[in-house]
Amino acid sequence: MKLNVCFAMLLSAVLQGCAFAPGQHMTPDDASEDTGINGPVRVVQITSASVAQEQSLYRPQPVPGELLGFRPEEYRIGPGDSLVVTVWEHEELNAPSGPDQGSAAARVVRGDGTIYYPYIGAITAGGKTVEQFRAELQQRLSRYLTVAKVDVNVQGYESQRVVLSGAFRSPGPQALTNVPLSLVSALSKAGGEADNANLAGLILKRDGKEYLLDIDTLNRKDSPLNRIYLKNGDQLHLGNYRANKVYVLGEVHNPQVMNYGGSTFNLMEALGNAGGLSQETANAEAVYVIRNAQADNGEPPTVFYLDARKPTAFLLARQFDLQSADVVFVGPSNITRWNRFISQLLPSASVVATGAAFRN
Repeated sequence: MKLNVCFAMLLSAVLQGCAFAPGQHMTPDDASEDTGINGPVRVVQITSASVAQEQSLYRPQPVPGELLGFRPEEYRIGPGDSLVVTVWEHEELNAPSGPDQGSAAARVVRGDGTIYYPYIGAITAGGKTVEQFRAELQQRLSRYLTVAKVDVNVQGYESQRVVLSGAFRSPGPQALTNVPLSLVSALSKAGGEADNANLAGLILKRDGKEYLLDIDTLNRKDSPLNRIYLKNGDQLHLGNYRANKVYVLGEVHNPQVMNYGGSTFNLMEALGNAGGLSQETANAEAVYVIRNAQADNGEPPTVFYLDARKPTAFLLARQFDLQSADVVFVGPSNITRWNRFISQLLPSASVVATGAAFRN
C-alpha cells in the first residue's frame, strides 16, 4: 500500500515536471513582472520596427560645432623654439663661430620670449609669427647694415604641443608646427589604437571642456572627425574597453562575459562569439536581451525578446545593437527542461522504491 502511494506521488510530480524543472527559464509573461526598479519591466519584441526605434534613440551624438569650426591660426613663436636666422651676405652673423659649427647657429627662444642677436641685443620673438619677427629683425638690423636681407626659419618646435594618453600604441606629447595638426594626423602619429582600446571613448579636453568622440566612425564615409584640428594644450585620452561588457548566458555553446571596443556590438556578434545557440537544448523562441534601468531618464528595465526559430531572424539580430551591461539569455526548450527534471527524478524514485522494498 505504501509503495503504491509513493509511486502515485512520483507520477503526480512527473505530470508537473516542467513546473519543477531545474535551471532558469523565462517567458515574455515572466519578464513583465514588477521588479521594484522604476516600476514594471518593459517587454519589447525585436522586430524591424522596434530595431528602428532603438537605433533612433541611441543615434551617435553629432560632433559639436565649436570643434568643427576651429581653424588654427598661423604658427607663433614661443619659448623653447629653435630659430635659424640667415642674413644674406653677412656670414659673420650667420656663423659667428665658423662655417663648421653645425646646429650652433640655431638660437633658442628664452623663457621671456627673447633671443640675443648681434648689434641688437635682446629682441622679442615670442608671440610673433615667423614673418612678423623676420620683418622686425630686418628693420632693426638696417640701422647697422647698409643692406639687410633676413630670413628666419623655425628649426625646432617645442613651445606648442598636444598630449595623447591612454590606449594608444605610442602615447605621449606631439609638437604643433607651422603645418596644422588634424585629429586624424595625431592619431596616426600615435600609432593608432591598441588592441584593448575603446574606439567610442576618445575624450578631447580643451579649454576646460571635455568632448566625447567616437573614432570608430572614421571608417565611415564623410566622417566629421576628419575636419577637427588640434590646438595648443589639447589633451586626447583613449580609454580601454574594460567597461564595455555584455553577458551571454543560457543555452549557448560557450557562455561568457564579452568585452567590445567599437561603437556598436550587435546581438548577432554576441551569439556568434558564444558559439551560437545550442541546437540540442535551446529554445529558439526564448532569446532575450535584459537591459537595466536607465537611471538618468527614469526608464524601467527593458526585456527584448527574439523569435529565432527561423534563421532569417538573425538579420534582425545583426541590426540590434547591444549596450554595455546588457544580459543576453537563451532559455532551454521544454524537452530540455523535462529531461533535466527526469534526470533528477529517477535517482529519487529509485531511492524511494528501494526503501519501500526494504520495508516490505
